[in-house]
Amino acid sequence: MRKTGEYKNAVMILGSGCVALLLSFFCMAVPASHALDDVKSRSAVVMDAATGRVLYAKNPELRLMPASTTKLMTALVVLEKAKLDEVVTVSRKAANTAPTRSGLKAGDKVTIETLLYASLLKSANDASVALAEAVAGSEDEFVKMMNRKVIALGINDTRFVNPNGLPGRGQHITAYDLAMIMRQAIKYPVLREIMGTRVAEVSTESGKTFFVKNTNRLLWSDEELVGGKTGYTRQARHCFVSAAERDKDTIIVALLGAPTRDLLWKETEDLVAFGSRVLHNHEEPVVYVNKADYEAANIKKTSYTPKAKYKPKKKLVKKKKIKKPSVSTKKTVSSKKSVRPAKKGIKTDKSNVVNKKEDADRG
Repeated sequence: MRKTGEYKNAVMILGSGCVALLLSFFCMAVPASHALDDVKSRSAVVMDAATGRVLYAKNPELRLMPASTTKLMTALVVLEKAKLDEVVTVSRKAANTAPTRSGLKAGDKVTIETLLYASLLKSANDASVALAEAVAGSEDEFVKMMNRKVIALGINDTRFVNPNGLPGRGQHITAYDLAMIMRQAIKYPVLREIMGTRVAEVSTESGKTFFVKNTNRLLWSDEELVGGKTGYTRQARHCFVSAAERDKDTIIVALLGAPTRDLLWKETEDLVAFGSRVLHNHEEPVVYVNKADYEAANIKKTSYTPKAKYKPKKKLVKKKKIKKPSVSTKKTVSSKKSVRPAKKGIKTDKSNVVNKKEDADRG
């Protein structure tokens, strides 16, 4: 279902995980939990990992940009096609993929496992491209594999154009599809281990070491969090998909388009709690569809400034240029040499540091 018609601020009872069917009609509105009355993310889905049942959703089929949550699908394809201990050589193209990098240089030899840690923890775009090239020979061929995997999983509203989630024409995902991808990802013990790692020390075959820190801040506050994947670009805004254990249940939360990173964490915690209450029959499952969000998503914005009508040129008075002065607790990971738990007092590679300007537009 692409259009919400005249449905605005609609809430309906959700009886199964089949979102497309349920969104084709509306039942009597039921009130959502007070904590979820004002979810700011453009789209959200809470899912029971065991059954795929949707417990809460806001605009579950709204097509949005995935940002670096894309790297989860990259990891799934890699695990099907390559072995963790396989050694690959980082290309110049991969090493230069900006803005967020792990610190790898062209010619570095690293294992597939090392690249997965860099890609999923630090959200390193260089590592993601290196993985794609190692598996398929090129990014383009790897993207074809990603989209074939989407079809194989029965996901209908997702299309990828690169392995890292950086902005690209034609790329989109829905919160429902993202939750389904995470549901598949947590079936792999190695992905659960990687996503649940706070900080890791990784190394090249030549012995150069550097650290990667997980961008998922909830790992430091929620001991029952299985793991997750963050994402951010200016167009996508803040995105996050995670899985958390509550009692004997595993609850998946997918969020797209949150205004701030702090709000992303808060809404994730609120939604996990709500999903747990639904599973214990303390709340009713609901789906919320906002017409305004769908309309806003369909507005095509150009990236250029329209040319102004011709006006006679005026003589400009040249001003002298003035030179500006220059302004000069952690989860353990695999014990393999290429990936080790981080230790204090070890110097890190300076190339691993990303400045604030770059961090504002990462994948």
